[in-house]
Amino acid sequence: MGNLRCRGLALAFFAYNRGLPLLIRSAFYPIFGDRIWGWPGHIIDTFAIFAGIFGLATSLGLGVRQVTSGLDYLFGIPANGLTMVLLIVGITAIAMASVMTGINVGIKRLSQFNMILAFVLLLAVIVLGPTLYIFRSLFSGLTTYVMKIVPLSNWIGRGDTDFFHDWTTFYWAWWIAWAPFIGTFIARISKGRTVREFVIFVLLLPTLLCLIWFSAFGGTAIHQFLTAGYTGVTEKVETYNYELALFKMFEELPWATLLSCIGMTLTIIFFVTSSDSGSLIIDIIAAGGKVDAPIPQRVFWCTAEGLVAIALLLGGGLKSLQAASLATGFPFAIVLLGMAACLWVGLNREVRESR
Repeated sequence: MGNLRCRGLALAFFAYNRGLPLLIRSAFYPIFGDRIWGWPGHIIDTFAIFAGIFGLATSLGLGVRQVTSGLDYLFGIPANGLTMVLLIVGITAIAMASVMTGINVGIKRLSQFNMILAFVLLLAVIVLGPTLYIFRSLFSGLTTYVMKIVPLSNWIGRGDTDFFHDWTTFYWAWWIAWAPFIGTFIARISKGRTVREFVIFVLLLPTLLCLIWFSAFGGTAIHQFLTAGYTGVTEKVETYNYELALFKMFEELPWATLLSCIGMTLTIIFFVTSSDSGSLIIDIIAAGGKVDAPIPQRVFWCTAEGLVAIALLLGGGLKSLQAASLATGFPFAIVLLGMAACLWVGLNREVRESR
């Protein structure tokens, strides 16, 4: 995820320090110069649009799978294709209404509400779950992560085939496919920030919050298995039925149904905010950097994301979603590497000019 945010730093630097449009092509000015307004820039931005659409569609599809599984598990609503399509249509409709109001109204309010609800759920799991074990797992997990990051971050000499394909390959490509949307969105809301502030509040602080979140939910599930022998979560993981793992973990906590409903609500709103902000950013890229493009264009991109998600789900389910991320994510990694190099060049020039 750090690569996505570093991409935001590259865009913010060239947009606000060099006066270029908030486009992917702008980050390549040190390499191409004015040629970014020609075919090299067109190719970069076009590819960013496709990567963003398929990255968002994959996320929407996976989120809908989890919500439908939860509805079936808790309320007996069938987890079939019709339910998934109706959910995608509903999420897309809410996102469409949000994106029409702009970044300072619908998107901002939904995001604020979602963060408050996420904090409430996190606090509930920490208080109702094994609090001491959660904080212990925070430090032990961080230590293990640092020790294992190198062997688990490559494709050579790996014997853990399942984890290799499901995490190192799929999730990395999925995150990279999110890069056009996340980076541009972060760049747009970071105007006026210094590089130091950007690193602290966009890289370090979110990383810490992710560690706390993973320690709370993952630590609770591990504690349930180690101390009470509860296999509800492990069985779902072993059978690749990941969508129900969260709800099985909540089963062992007080107010299980309420926590599950909050979890499903969070999942829905997370993907609503992803869809509306993603549509806004893709529209900016497609409009050549204009932040006030016509509303029908925003509606078009929001609708396109929902239709792509429906097509992938009905066309092949999880495998189609994974294939879409792989097809767009890995090639876009080359673009990310180029942006990192251009950012380095740009910052060096900034330092020399300031001297």
